[in-house]
Amino acid sequence: MLKYYRMDFIKFLGTAGARIVVARQLRSSAGMWLSMDGTNIYIDPGPGALVWCFMSKPKLDPLKLDGILLSHKHLDHSGDVNAMIEAMSLGGHHKKGEVFVPADAMKGDPVVLKYVRRYINKIHVLREGSKYKVGSLSFSTPVLHQHGGHTFGFRIKGKRKTVSYIADTRYFKELARHYKGSDVLVISVLKEKPSGLDHLCIDEAAEIIREAKPKIAVLTHFGRFLLRAKPKLLAQKMTKKLGIKVVAAEDGMRIPL
Repeated sequence: MLKYYRMDFIKFLGTAGARIVVARQLRSSAGMWLSMDGTNIYIDPGPGALVWCFMSKPKLDPLKLDGILLSHKHLDHSGDVNAMIEAMSLGGHHKKGEVFVPADAMKGDPVVLKYVRRYINKIHVLREGSKYKVGSLSFSTPVLHQHGGHTFGFRIKGKRKTVSYIADTRYFKELARHYKGSDVLVISVLKEKPSGLDHLCIDEAAEIIREAKPKIAVLTHFGRFLLRAKPKLLAQKMTKKLGIKVVAAEDGMRIPL
C-alpha cells in the first residue's frame, strides 16, 4: 500500500534542463508533483516521470492524480506525458483526470498521442491570459513565454497559497509582474550567464525575484554549466542579496506549503 504526505507540498522529481543534462541524466528530468488542498497535479512530466513517482519516498501513485499540466511540448518537459496519462487512468481502465496542454502539443507532430486521449475526462488547450480549474485548484496562464512555439507558465491558486511556475523563456520586462503575490515561485534557470538563448540566467532570475517578491523562490531546470557553478551556492548568494529566501531544487526535494 502506498503512503502519502498529509501536508500540502511540491515534490521536485527532476531538476534537469538542456539537452545534455537530460540525455546524460546528470539530473533527473521527471518534473514536479504538486499536492494542494486535496488536489494532485503533475507539472511537466519529462523523461523518467513515471519511474521517479515510484522511486519517491514515500511513493507517489499516479492514480491519485487529478490532472497533468504541460508548459510546452519540448521533450524535457513532455517525454513521459503519455506514460503518465496511462498511469493516471490505469491504462484506460479507469477513465479519469484532466490534461492541460498548448495547442501545438495536440496537432501536427503531436506530443499527446491520439490513442491515450480517450483515457481521460477532458483535454484543455492552453491559451494566453486564460483561467482553468482542476480539482479544488484554479490556475491561469498569464502570459505567453518567449521560447518558441507555445510555452506558458502557471499561476496556481489554492485556498490559502499561490504557487507559480515560470517555465522556459527569454527574459522580458513584463514577465515578473504576472507572477507577483506568489507564496512560492518556481523558476526555470538554465544558464549562469546570459547566452542569447530563449532561457533565463541567474541574474535574470534574480531580477524577476526582486520584482515579483515571492515568499520563497525555487530555482530548477539547470543546464550543465550552471550545475558546475553549484546552484545551491548561487541560491545562497541570491538570498543574501535580495533578502528573499531562494532555494536551488534538488532531485527528490520536497517543499512543504
